[in-house]
Amino acid sequence: MPPYTDRLHALRAQLAQDGLDGFVVPLTDEHMSEYVGGYAQRLAWLTGFQGSAGAAAVLAETAAMFTDGRYTLQVRQQVDAADWSYQPVPAVSIADWLAEHAPAGGRIGYDPWLHTSAWVREAGAALAGKGATLVAVTHNPIDAIWADRPQPSDARLTVQDDTVAGASSAEKRSAIADWLAEHSADAVVLTALDSIAWALNIRGADVAHTPVALAYAIVDADGTAQLFVAPDKVTDAVRQHLGNAVRVRDRADFATALGGYAGKLIAADPDRAVAAIFDRLSAGGATIMTARDPVVLAKALKNPAEIAGHRAASARDGAALTRFLRWCEAELPRGGQTELSAAAKLQELREATGVLLDTSFDTISATGAHGASPHYHVTEESNAPIEAGQLYLVDSGGQYADGTTDVTRVAPVGPPTAEMRDRFTRVLQGHIAIASAIFPPGTTGGQIDAFARRPLWEAGLDYAHGTGHGVGAYLSVHEGPQRIAQPNYPGGGPSEPLRAGMIISNEPGYYKAGEYGIRIENLVLVEPRTPPGGDAGMLGFETLTFAPIERSLIVPEMLSESEAAWLDAYHARVVAVLGPQLDPAEQAWLAAKCAPIR
Repeated sequence: MPPYTDRLHALRAQLAQDGLDGFVVPLTDEHMSEYVGGYAQRLAWLTGFQGSAGAAAVLAETAAMFTDGRYTLQVRQQVDAADWSYQPVPAVSIADWLAEHAPAGGRIGYDPWLHTSAWVREAGAALAGKGATLVAVTHNPIDAIWADRPQPSDARLTVQDDTVAGASSAEKRSAIADWLAEHSADAVVLTALDSIAWALNIRGADVAHTPVALAYAIVDADGTAQLFVAPDKVTDAVRQHLGNAVRVRDRADFATALGGYAGKLIAADPDRAVAAIFDRLSAGGATIMTARDPVVLAKALKNPAEIAGHRAASARDGAALTRFLRWCEAELPRGGQTELSAAAKLQELREATGVLLDTSFDTISATGAHGASPHYHVTEESNAPIEAGQLYLVDSGGQYADGTTDVTRVAPVGPPTAEMRDRFTRVLQGHIAIASAIFPPGTTGGQIDAFARRPLWEAGLDYAHGTGHGVGAYLSVHEGPQRIAQPNYPGGGPSEPLRAGMIISNEPGYYKAGEYGIRIENLVLVEPRTPPGGDAGMLGFETLTFAPIERSLIVPEMLSESEAAWLDAYHARVVAVLGPQLDPAEQAWLAAKCAPIR
């Protein structure tokens, strides 16, 4: 019997002991994080699912996994259909599924430290219609049966130097204080780990690939703050950096501290603060102002130091990736390489920079059919040989003190088919359409998402993920509020206007189930743009990522004159930026890969 089946049986036994008829298991932590520490990987432990977005619902006789279109194939490979049904998000919500399957009069448990208040209201209302009740648990039942559950990381905090951050923590806290004054509020609760890291100019190592620390913060209207973090994580250097205006308290004190704001107006983000935080504030007599975390937009608008740092990180990272692509061209056709060995080679080349601090996510090293899963995660069990006739897709990034990178390229192993070249060229055309877009202020990513899809739509094709996500400054590789996505795709919904200073990915793709995947991803910076002969005040994109785009996969005749000109100009820039970092042999190879397309 697979271990995951045993774990599901154990959870059902624990639920019966706790007087519950069901339980909901999200993939998040107490901070509503996308990427979570090992101690919070409850969904993966229970089901075997290794994706970065999903949830599960367990009842006495049935159980369901909820994933979006990015994981349609992956969830079926990793989660046993004998134990779980597969439910597509957003077509089916957890609340709707529970309303249909929960027993009348049933008690369905949830951990209030892992769900938003909005979710609690929605699920509670759906269950009430069935005569069932949503019950907040005081102890997560999975923790009771997870015998070898990891402890939270004890890694120490580090200081993000002001010269790289571009503004001091005092300046950032002063801006938050101004925001509080505008709203006549007394304090704001910061729960998002990257918001806390950015506001206080600190970094951590508590979550793989994301340099954040497990902490909470409360910033008061006078610009002072309380940082709730495990005491052993704070060094003398960090205390000196924080100064007297930031009081360091034990993370264990946070829940109690929320009860001390009677009569005060406290701001909290309903999308980033869990239900338990709102419950504690209300119970303590605070008046709650629901508002978006004021750090979110400020963090997204990169300052000159952050932009300069990203350019430096991108140039460094691009040279490592270019060396890797050259290696792929020479080594993959010879055979003997696997998805894991290729990922290890790319890691080796990034580490050779001497300044790599981490990868920015688990490298997506996918050959053949695995490339058709947009968020495929290679493991020892899934590791496949890279063979002739396949497309090898690598989506990866680095964490450097001056920037976070994210880039995707595709390498053919031997001559590609005509269909592969057609699909790749259409993806490239969509990529160019985004990269060269010019648009007025107020335009959202959702409004330009179709630019990337049109070449595919014209052939009756599409892809089931968003086209772009925000990226942090030595922070999370997935950062809001900006994105390029349709409302009905993962990451969709109401869009944020794109503003100068935002960094966002440009990554259209195409995926043929069982055969191959294609994605071309660069990061771009939103910047002011005045078209020749046009009015000032428009916006456009500066491409920040530099690495060759595979020529043998392009059908030159399909490109318009403007598309070919964009590609040639981009490749000329690749040579100019990366050439000085390469040796003569590498320079010659790059020059050939970046020669004019016609």
